[in-house]
Amino acid sequence: MRRITRLVVAAVVLLTSGCGLESSFALPFEVAPGSIRPVPELAGVDIAVGSKDFTENQVLGYLAEVALVAAGAEVRDLTNIQGSNSSRQALLTGDIDLSWDYTGTGWISYLGNTDPIPDERAQYEAVRDADLARNGLVWLDHSAIDNTYAFAVTREFARTHDLRTTSDMAALIARAPQEAVFCLETEFVSRDDGFPGVAAAYGFDPGAVEVKTFGTGTIYTATSTGLCNFGEVFTTDGRIVALDLVVLEDDKRFFPRYNAAVVLRQDFHTAHPQVARVLAPIVARLDNDTIRGLNAEVDVAGRDPAAVARDWLVREGFVSLPA
Repeated sequence: MRRITRLVVAAVVLLTSGCGLESSFALPFEVAPGSIRPVPELAGVDIAVGSKDFTENQVLGYLAEVALVAAGAEVRDLTNIQGSNSSRQALLTGDIDLSWDYTGTGWISYLGNTDPIPDERAQYEAVRDADLARNGLVWLDHSAIDNTYAFAVTREFARTHDLRTTSDMAALIARAPQEAVFCLETEFVSRDDGFPGVAAAYGFDPGAVEVKTFGTGTIYTATSTGLCNFGEVFTTDGRIVALDLVVLEDDKRFFPRYNAAVVLRQDFHTAHPQVARVLAPIVARLDNDTIRGLNAEVDVAGRDPAAVARDWLVREGFVSLPA
């Protein structure tokens, strides 16, 4: 039976790295093994797990934490780091030992490339190889979670117009332009990798449709209530589940791939290769439907992301609750 150590780092920054790392939750809980068994090589090993400061990444961080606790490690919770760059810096400097990141973020934001790679496996392999060579970071195998852009519609609208893909959307716009009412973020309206690029890829005129601009969160509600027919969404957002929206498949693979993967420093990975083996079955079990449901438990039902992660691992048999 192991316990997660939740570090309380008072509003302070770690002066050596400049990262403001603080724990989100103050109460520890215990878990026992399930299909994840104690690993002798990890017994008592101190592992600091970080995450970014949004729901999905926090849930992913806690999945790793709880799994490693069941394996016997002494886990320090450093989730909820403010911003991608701070989380990345904390990993590079050794303030944390592992975190989850996204292949598109790695390729574009960290490695400085401008053109995404449409194939998700090729995108992952390019990030994996370049980040190891340049920065000594190891990307474990990517999950089926792909937190990228898409368009969503209500289930009724999808059924009425037989919509499953973005190509279906373009065909509807061509035959019934009055249905082309979009809710989009202001930035997305003008970016080349946003609406103009989608229109070019799928062959419709972005100037011939009706566009309403909103903040990200408002788009989900506006789409669900019929204020627009097509809403720009992130594919793993929990509000998709809560509002029963249907995500249209990006069948021409226009948007960059943002597959989630665990990232570790090479020295840590070499010293503790068992970490990758503990996490591999969890990574293999995750997909967009699963993470949407977990995100919804936090963002819609208001649950603690640590408890959401633990309970899913219990349901899936990876860990158990102590007697």
